[in-house]
Amino acid sequence: MRVTLWGTRGSLPSAGPETLRYGGNTSCVEVRGEDGTLLVLDAGTGIRRLGATVGEIPAVDVLLTHLHMDHLQGLGFFAPLYRPKVQVHIWGPPSTTMDLQARLVRYLSPPLFPVRLRELPCDLVLLDVPLGRFTIGALEVAAALVSHPGPTVGYRISDGRVAMAYLPDHEPALGARHFPEEPKWTSGYDLAAGVDLLIHDVQYADAEYPQYVGWGHSAIGHALAFAALAGARRLMTFHHNPTHSDDDLDRLIETARRGEPPFELIPGREGMTIAL
Repeated sequence: MRVTLWGTRGSLPSAGPETLRYGGNTSCVEVRGEDGTLLVLDAGTGIRRLGATVGEIPAVDVLLTHLHMDHLQGLGFFAPLYRPKVQVHIWGPPSTTMDLQARLVRYLSPPLFPVRLRELPCDLVLLDVPLGRFTIGALEVAAALVSHPGPTVGYRISDGRVAMAYLPDHEPALGARHFPEEPKWTSGYDLAAGVDLLIHDVQYADAEYPQYVGWGHSAIGHALAFAALAGARRLMTFHHNPTHSDDDLDRLIETARRGEPPFELIPGREGMTIAL
């Protein structure tokens, strides 16, 4: 598998000179299988640049973790949606109140967006994410609900040899007196257990977190503890706070590395590609 980061920022796009190295686009990650299978994890503003690079493809699957705007804002600018011969599957977490189409139409329709979902020329299929395992091309995907406001899933993706987990908005420490606790009580553990790469929410510095308990995000200390509990080989920091500059993020990573975590710690930067 090949994993490319197209958007690493959380909550709000934050373009500017202070975010050049880590990037200012919101959540979007490309996963390519050896057979050419293309998965797109979330449709933040980074998906626009991804869409400009995919070339002629027969199909693409967009897997949304949830429908907060920072994970959806770039969807209407994804080039394959405007190609009549491309089959686009958009997967989203199930809801007990509205189907995926009804929720997406709230954004992809006037006055918020000029093109209606039903007007897109591609072969569009909307699907509820099954909470369990399913297959897309040569890739096996597992989805499970995780701790974040509203219906939110995390993903585990494997090609049979290597595996990665994607948990961009995740607060596994919520309600825990001493985090981490036992794996069976830890949100997202089964998705991340033993993965070769864990892409995980690192929205806050440890000192910032007490102000935002319950907002659905992790401090860097929580992400480190979660990765160690899960036995991940690599932890990639993600969903960077829009108020954190490149220098702020450098300091967070430098401090974390002093603790000598039992895995490779990789700061998630827009444009980065990792071959697993």
